[in-house]
Amino acid sequence: MSGLIVGILLVPQSIAYSLLASQEPVFGLYTSFFACLIYFLLGTSRHISVGIFGVLCLMVGQVVDRELQFAGYDLDSTDQNSLTHVELGNSTNVTEGVQTLNASAGILCNKSCYAITVGATLTFMAGVYQVVMGLFQVGFISVYLSDSLLSGFATGASLTILTSQVKYLLGISIPRSHGVGSLIFTWYHIFKNIYKTNICDLITSLLCLALLVPAKEINELYKSKLKAPIPMELFVVIAATLASHFGNLKEKYGSSIAGTIPTGFLPPSPPDWSLIPRIAGDAIAIAIIGFAITVSLSEMFAKKHGYTVRANQEMYAIGFCNIIPAFFHCFTTSAALAKTLVKESTGCQTQISGVITSGLLLLVLLVIAPLFYSLQKCVLGVITIVNLRGALRKFLDLPKMWQVNRTDTMIWLVTMASSAFISTELGLVIGVCFSMLCVIIRTQQARSTLLGWVDGTEIYEDQAVYKNLSSVQGVEIFRFEAPLYYANKEYFRSSLYKRTGINPISLISARKKIEKKLREQNQTDTANHDSSKKVDVVLPLCHDEAKFHTLIIDCSSVTFVDTVGVNILKEILKDFKEIGIQVLLAHCNPSIIDSLRRGGYLQKEDHSLLFHNIHEAVCFCKIKDVENGYCPGDETRC
Repeated sequence: MSGLIVGILLVPQSIAYSLLASQEPVFGLYTSFFACLIYFLLGTSRHISVGIFGVLCLMVGQVVDRELQFAGYDLDSTDQNSLTHVELGNSTNVTEGVQTLNASAGILCNKSCYAITVGATLTFMAGVYQVVMGLFQVGFISVYLSDSLLSGFATGASLTILTSQVKYLLGISIPRSHGVGSLIFTWYHIFKNIYKTNICDLITSLLCLALLVPAKEINELYKSKLKAPIPMELFVVIAATLASHFGNLKEKYGSSIAGTIPTGFLPPSPPDWSLIPRIAGDAIAIAIIGFAITVSLSEMFAKKHGYTVRANQEMYAIGFCNIIPAFFHCFTTSAALAKTLVKESTGCQTQISGVITSGLLLLVLLVIAPLFYSLQKCVLGVITIVNLRGALRKFLDLPKMWQVNRTDTMIWLVTMASSAFISTELGLVIGVCFSMLCVIIRTQQARSTLLGWVDGTEIYEDQAVYKNLSSVQGVEIFRFEAPLYYANKEYFRSSLYKRTGINPISLISARKKIEKKLREQNQTDTANHDSSKKVDVVLPLCHDEAKFHTLIIDCSSVTFVDTVGVNILKEILKDFKEIGIQVLLAHCNPSIIDSLRRGGYLQKEDHSLLFHNIHEAVCFCKIKDVENGYCPGDETRC
């Protein structure tokens, strides 16, 4: 039942998303058929549905359009057999890619044939990258794609997808825009040519929207009560096809239709190896996004249903879901959230449902596909746009996201804006770089605080957060909530000086100036001056400034210390020691202790500088106070 329902939903979506990938409808059906079958054999998740995914289709379509233009094809022509010539130097030649032979017909490759050649080659390379990443077990790459980054990327790409489909809804022909700012240029061309709107396509689009949007809302609102979602997309496709066929909408009103969708399968053919140098870079981003989405969905549903998935095996599975179908005229696939949710809600327990889905798609390919000849492209555009609702709804969540975590919200906004207004591929790179920059800034400007004692306990908490904390007389406890490494060493030092109110470097410098001045006075003044005055001047300076004699640094939030971090600790230890303040470390994990030992911070006689916890360090201070004849009057805490 689950496989049958997913198959019913996949038929119209496969046809619709083919336009997004700049391919003929039949290739979308091929892609969905092979992806379901191969993942059944290799995948470890019981619930995810692997097939066409809108964001990847967009990325594939952008590369295909670029290569078609480079090869000299007219992107705006509706004639699939049309060729244009590209002027190279002083001569006019047909590009080498145009000379590719059509494996099935033995003729020169037309626009449709070359488009799927580019798409299949790109898919093959993406699959190779995914398998190689699996072999080298580099699945950790996906951890750099946070939820906020992926969500922002999906929303930005959805805006681009929506923009690319508007021309089908209006039935107008506009120039293709590529590269930086393509979304803005596309909207410019849309408004420039809006007077050419095909009224028939516009009315059809509005009617389809009026049917699909409420149906989607009903499915979502009553998903717990409905045994299966209402397949309104299929009903709309059937009704629109019948209306277009019997109403002769193409002949009477010039509506753009899907055209011939052949039955059966084309003979397999290898990728075009000559294209690999041009598309290898594009395939990297597609491979990473496809893998990240597949693994995140697999792990999410595995955790929900109490089983485990193997990330590297998932990488192999999705990789071969791209490599093998690339020889059968398919384009890139990955897991898709919407169809996965449908599988789960209809009681799917194993990937056998994928076999049933493939069987239904096979039936369509062998028998039913030609019946969609008269289907208007505007209907396919509406189906694509309606399926973007989930990503576009993220805009409504922005106020809540801002309240929960402003940094994650900024990552979402930057990734979304760059993906939409710059380009999809650059948007992903910018998002990753900005996300990593935020991590660096968080550690460079980490939170620091002084701790106070909770009376009657061995607990020490943040004085800025908790009330009624007691200070430890003669002792300051400083906490730094980040790793200590080369990028934040100066911030650590300045935060320590600011929180404690003591800058030992300034005190040492002031003392040296006073000592120098006294020496000069001793040399020039003829009166008797003994050295005791020098001491009387210097010591009160240190005593007045230093209101404590021991500094405890709480390292419980410091995950690691690099060589620069060890050196800064050594400098702090030395500087505070010169003004008579002892520095102790507490809560150091084993890796930090090892770094301190290797870096020379700990000498044989200095092991007493480290303590298991803050309370032990405080007790040590109190014992030393008693030994030195100084009793603060409250020893109950020890």
